Amino acid sequence: MPHTSLTATPTAIGSEVTGSEALTPTARWALASLSLAMLLASLGSSIANVSLPTLAHAFSASFQQLQWVVLAYLLAITTLIVSAGRLGDMLGRRRLLLSGLAVFTLATILCAIAPTLGLLIAARAIQGFGAAMMMALSVALIGETVAKEKTGSAMGLLGTMSAVGTALGPSLGGILIAGWGWPAIFLVNVPLGLLAFLLAYRFLPQDQLKKQIDFDWLGTLLLALTLGAYALAMTLGRGYFGSLNLVLLLLAGIGIGLFVFVERKVASPLIRLSLFRDVALSASLLMSALVATVMMTTLVVGPFYLSRAFGLDALQAGLVLSIGPLVAAIAGVPAGRLVDRLGAQRMTMLGLIGIALGCVALALMPVAFGVLGYLLPITLITSSYALFMVANNTAVMRDIRAEQRGVISGMLSLSRNLGLMTGASLMGAVFASTSKDINTASPAAVASGMHLTFAVAAALILIALAAALIVYRKKP
Repeated sequence: MPHTSLTATPTAIGSEVTGSEALTPTARWALASLSLAMLLASLGSSIANVSLPTLAHAFSASFQQLQWVVLAYLLAITTLIVSAGRLGDMLGRRRLLLSGLAVFTLATILCAIAPTLGLLIAARAIQGFGAAMMMALSVALIGETVAKEKTGSAMGLLGTMSAVGTALGPSLGGILIAGWGWPAIFLVNVPLGLLAFLLAYRFLPQDQLKKQIDFDWLGTLLLALTLGAYALAMTLGRGYFGSLNLVLLLLAGIGIGLFVFVERKVASPLIRLSLFRDVALSASLLMSALVATVMMTTLVVGPFYLSRAFGLDALQAGLVLSIGPLVAAIAGVPAGRLVDRLGAQRMTMLGLIGIALGCVALALMPVAFGVLGYLLPITLITSSYALFMVANNTAVMRDIRAEQRGVISGMLSLSRNLGLMTGASLMGAVFASTSKDINTASPAAVASGMHLTFAVAAALILIALAAALIVYRKKP
């Protein structure tokens, strides 16, 4: 991306920063509010998974019913995140972020006091709506909070907080449930939500007055229904496709066609289709989706491989699996500094190369190398992922026009979520294809499944690398 001097872009709080100076106290506190919002959105997803066995006993519910505690949150984020970004562009990003924090915190309280599973699931969907606003607008507000030359470092901090939330959720949730019961996993977010709200209210720059624009309600509804159908197709059946999954995919395809038709006709579309003529943006969204698909592979394959191939119990496997998110959390801020110093495009390529090498290593790694033979490539993959995410997000958001930051940020988050869901279904099916019953498969069969899955993952990353090469050769 072209280098722009700070004096040429005096944006909000960031205009107080020079290339050699640290952020001002006001900018630091503003960035802290955005970081807390990202932590809460990530923690809201990861902390709920560990509660499912406890909730099964509390509500006498089946697994099929309980999975909606997780799915409701994920579906709400996926279907609404682009609309949340667009509303932020129209109504003011600070205003909508504050609304998202308020909705998330109030819904968290409702989750904790829900007397039935149905009401808990409904509260989780509302919580996901708040999280969609928090995720889309936290990234979008970076451009109004720090100067351009600090964008990579700020993106790195947000990535670190998201990874911390993912890594912290299972262990923190287990401690809270053991000490105070399942409502505690929701109540712990309340003081953090209030703190994030107060910091954002006090330190984020005021929204500039915006001219009134009609909101594309029909396009929003069509996109939400389309994304909802796709998300359900990818998550129902736990990796096995049936007739319902195919019907949902067909509905999603029809929905995309209708959405494109509507967006071409309305005066103020939710997503301007002309944005996709920007080859660099389209490539960045594709790369984000492909990388997220591959990252989900580590979560799908890892538990089975560690337990079946190496005989680790749940606690040992959990400790090994926590190393990946921990590495991503540690790498986030240094990755941001590297992006600021060496350039977003160069670091995007380096991140993709690192992920590809890690996938190839896992595809070829013999079981005889033990847990260490698994951990070393995973460490390379997760640290490279942190670098890729910071660089790719920075490349997209650094030079985007102010009035489009919200919707573009939402599209970036959407591409990642779609990749995660696709990975859970597609890569889970690839892994399971080597055995009739993965739960009783032999260590050799599980190892064979892992090698095949990461070979496919390496191929996906090579596609992302090809897209990056094509774009960056045209746009140095």
